[in-house]
Amino acid sequence: MHAIRTLAAAAALAFASATPLHAAEPAGGRPVTLIVPFAAGGGVDGMGRLLAERLRAEMPQGVVVENKPGASGMLGAQTVVRSAPDGTTLLLGSAGETAINPLVFKSKMQYQPDKDLAPIALIARVPNVLVANPKLPVSSVEQLVAYGRAHPDRLTYATSGVGNPQHLNGELLQSLAGIKMVHVPYKGASAQLVDVAAGSVDLTFVSLAGALPFIKSGKVKPLAVTSAKRASFAPDIPAVAEYPPLADYALENWFGVFVPAATPADVQRRLAESIGRALRDEKLAAGLRDLGGEAQVMSQDEFREFIKAQTAVFAKVVSEGGITAEN
Repeated sequence: MHAIRTLAAAAALAFASATPLHAAEPAGGRPVTLIVPFAAGGGVDGMGRLLAERLRAEMPQGVVVENKPGASGMLGAQTVVRSAPDGTTLLLGSAGETAINPLVFKSKMQYQPDKDLAPIALIARVPNVLVANPKLPVSSVEQLVAYGRAHPDRLTYATSGVGNPQHLNGELLQSLAGIKMVHVPYKGASAQLVDVAAGSVDLTFVSLAGALPFIKSGKVKPLAVTSAKRASFAPDIPAVAEYPPLADYALENWFGVFVPAATPADVQRRLAESIGRALRDEKLAAGLRDLGGEAQVMSQDEFREFIKAQTAVFAKVVSEGGITAEN
């Protein structure tokens, strides 16, 4: 009889370890909410909805996407920080609100990402593409650098705001190339691209997904991607680093899933496992590529180390560029 009880206990333990996330959570069958800290209809929103669709196979209780834009992504992040730490509220966080903003906004921050959020899984790395007005007399990074050196403070480049990855892309280019450009912050990629196409601004750094219609129509010309190597979804566009003097150039945006730091370790682990399985789905990976992202599977520990390394890169650029949004 004792042997039967032992076998039953072992079987129950094995079953518990194999059960899906929702069965192990204190919140029971409550739907999971994925907070996207940017407006509906954009590339980040599309990424969130792709991920949510695939995660529904892992979480039968349901996964819904909720957009909470505002304050450079920090409003959505704060919502997650203040939510119940039970695994039912997730943040699709970018490099901005989880790594860069503390360096730029400093005292304006109402949460501390490294203390208030727990990284669960990297979803995708998203290089920007540097595009130029077709009439600008350059067709490569090498020519752009030469033009910038010959015309200091004449080149203008648009971004989606102070301190975001696009802004850091421009600062890093200036630092490594020894040129000086004028930063023109905007509130959205569409306006940036329209003005570059019109010639109001010379350059902009944007996601390939946003730039592609403008590139295909010839309204802007692509010069390079900001990843260390060419992106698999844009093999014809060189990387900035292919120009030998800028071989150290590499700065991408990225997106991952985060939960409140107090979320139990076993719930975090199950979330990480579910998202890891989702990212191995080629349909999801292909959808992310269509949005300009490279899916990448990491363990939780690897993702934590990745964030630390990326934050060090961002901190150097922010410090050298004197970037601040405190004023």
